[in-house]
Amino acid sequence: MFRHSEIKNFKPQKRTLTTSESASTAGEYPYRLNFYERPPLFEVTVEDFEECAIDRLRILAEIESSYARNRTWEELKEVTGKLCRKYLHLNSNQTAIGHINSQEQRKRDHLGHFVLRLAFCRSEELRRRFVKAETTLFQVRYEEDDSLERIEFVNSLNFGWTKVTSADEKGSLEEELKALQVKQSTSSDNYVKVHWTKVPDLVAKRRVFLRGGFAYVSSQEISSIIFHEFESRLEKALEHTAKMLPRMDEDTRLVPILNNLSQGFLVGIPSEWSSAPSSGDEVRAEMIDDMAKKHFPLCMRNLHECLTRDRHLKHFGRLQYGLFLKVLGLSIDEAIHFWRKSFSNLTDDKFNKEYKYNIRHSYGLEGKRANYPAKSCQQILTTDKPSVGDCHGCPYRHFSPENLQSSLLTHYSSQGLDTTDLHEIMRTVKDGHYHVACTRVFEITHGRKGVKKGDGIGGGESVTHPNQYAARSIEIEKEQSQEGTAMAVVVD
Repeated sequence: MFRHSEIKNFKPQKRTLTTSESASTAGEYPYRLNFYERPPLFEVTVEDFEECAIDRLRILAEIESSYARNRTWEELKEVTGKLCRKYLHLNSNQTAIGHINSQEQRKRDHLGHFVLRLAFCRSEELRRRFVKAETTLFQVRYEEDDSLERIEFVNSLNFGWTKVTSADEKGSLEEELKALQVKQSTSSDNYVKVHWTKVPDLVAKRRVFLRGGFAYVSSQEISSIIFHEFESRLEKALEHTAKMLPRMDEDTRLVPILNNLSQGFLVGIPSEWSSAPSSGDEVRAEMIDDMAKKHFPLCMRNLHECLTRDRHLKHFGRLQYGLFLKVLGLSIDEAIHFWRKSFSNLTDDKFNKEYKYNIRHSYGLEGKRANYPAKSCQQILTTDKPSVGDCHGCPYRHFSPENLQSSLLTHYSSQGLDTTDLHEIMRTVKDGHYHVACTRVFEITHGRKGVKKGDGIGGGESVTHPNQYAARSIEIEKEQSQEGTAMAVVVD
């Protein structure tokens, strides 16, 4: 927000850059803040095209998750700020380490925004969610930006306001403006006049004075004009992009990427989690049962339970669970031992002929010898929908409400989850925020180990991958064990 003195530095703009002028300054980013009014006019590889979009999508997805988790504005800002520094950091003009570095950061930010425009312009629902998340990201960056850079950025745009400088005009409205200051519990001698449609939120809250179709806005409320303008311009730009998108249908390189991105946003999570960590230690077959009870997310707990009960899993269940265990740290020899022991009702000959090859194949030792990654939450949610008799999939999405509640209590009651927690979890499930429900379960079941509501799996981040859930759970247990050992040494 602006300080009282900042409004004096704003100058109403009488013109904006023309298309040709915008083109001539392509690649130049004087500010961290951006209204994204011109498309990227530079060459880019397909890899960068996708990578920039995925990095931005991680942030937007967590913003949407923050709303679903009812975080306060300060909590949302903190989480968003951490993710921005991790995936989409932008140096200020004062702190930038070299002009080229800051320009490259802003170029990636610019590119990622426009790629996601292409992915999310396809339906009204996607556009609505994208606009809300992007506007929130802009607000966070706006509040954290350097005040002088922020003023220069706003002065470079045209918001259609007029600074109220006339003594006669101020005098004729003296009583009304004083009354406005009382309502706001603040005082200001600086106002701008703008058409009331530019500040509908302030009009609804009665925080402006209206006369003749114009709203008189104090310096403390200037940001509302800017945020509303960002939102309305983005909405119009997305509608225009949607009309142009059919021209790209024949581009076989980009359409699959855009489909994947939009699909990832629909389930409320990043479309890719490419660095699923292992536990760091060798995992042996006999350890799996105990690890499942303490560290596995519900999807893997359910698969393990089905495997233990039926001594069998169907193809997609074996694939989902087998790749999860592989990334967790189960070696190929231990994996064969684990699955052979689990399929105890089969003969050695049948197991070797029908199942051993597939296990070796998933480890890249047979067939085309590809090193298959474990399935992410996005893949589990959107592909290979389970049918009757299947155990794979996401319980938060594919279980009935009754079965989900029963399963949660069965698997996690010993870790602190009880019936009082189910209402919040089921509410997020009903709203389609499955990853938020899973994240909340993680927080509850690790509450005894110091994880608080809002912490997520660390730094406020939501669960986006089953291995991410398990690895963080194992890490927390190790930290607790090391702290206990250290305290024992001190006592001795």
